[in-house]
Amino acid sequence: MVMLRVAAATVAVAMASASLQAQAREITFGHVGGPDSLFEDSAEHFAELANERLPEPYEVVVFGSSQLGNDQELLQKLRLGTVDFALPSTIMSSVSDEFGLFELPYLVKNREHMKRIEEEVVWPTLAPIAEENGYRILAVWENGFRHITNNVRPINAPEDLQGVKLRTPRGAWRVRMFEEYGAEPSPMALSEVFMALQTGVMDGQENPLAQIAGQRFQEVQDYLSLTGHVYTPAYMTAGSRFNRLPEEIQEILIDAALENQAYVYDRAEQLDHDLLDVIREAGTEINEVDTSTFIEASQPIYRAFAEEVEGAQALIDTVLELGEDF
Repeated sequence: MVMLRVAAATVAVAMASASLQAQAREITFGHVGGPDSLFEDSAEHFAELANERLPEPYEVVVFGSSQLGNDQELLQKLRLGTVDFALPSTIMSSVSDEFGLFELPYLVKNREHMKRIEEEVVWPTLAPIAEENGYRILAVWENGFRHITNNVRPINAPEDLQGVKLRTPRGAWRVRMFEEYGAEPSPMALSEVFMALQTGVMDGQENPLAQIAGQRFQEVQDYLSLTGHVYTPAYMTAGSRFNRLPEEIQEILIDAALENQAYVYDRAEQLDHDLLDVIREAGTEINEVDTSTFIEASQPIYRAFAEEVEGAQALIDTVLELGEDF
């Protein structure tokens, strides 16, 4: 009887050990995007690419809709090693001021321009800065071109934002930009925005169409103004656990992350086209915008960024030069 108990206990310990081993090989990917958002599509397609190539028992598992935390919490978990991957965007400017480059309005002209910026600025300059701070960027995906929604009035010029309580992500330069335009910006986690708009705590917000529709903001917003004021990349980012993976597993994940960019860009363009109808059909009024007034009102932000962030003017000049023929 004692022998049977010992044998049973040994089997139980072995099974528990095997379970823990398998669990330890689950590669967790957290992001803040809702169902049907570009973030969800991007992460799931990457997981599909990676899981086709990963040997057992490795598997990428995606947790969207802030299930593993908001952007700030996900960055902390990357460093602590409790999450493997995340998809930060604007929040990277809190890691290093240089990432505030992508807070500057009307800097990135289109996705082809962004590809050049990725090659000439992100990989040689920004990615090493991220790595110094404990984050390894594996690929540059997309959040997208941002537009303004609100419940006060259509936004045709910066003065229309006067007094509008506007949710922004946690990026200091985004807040300063909207203060310059006359709005009352307040940083807030994406998961909290729908309720804030529904209850009137916030009048409006600004996001790419994929996030607007993915978070169902059109259900609680009267106006969408196609300002296209900022293009935000999304950085497919690994934390401290990544380097502990076997080298061949790392290579599979890096290759899948880089390969996924083409899908992300194609999907983003498609969503930019398709989601206008989705938002319009919900009853939200959509207006085009003459961006020249916004560009003129943005010059103080460029000057401040160049003055306050070391090396910023060189980064700005490089990006502008890369976009001269667009």
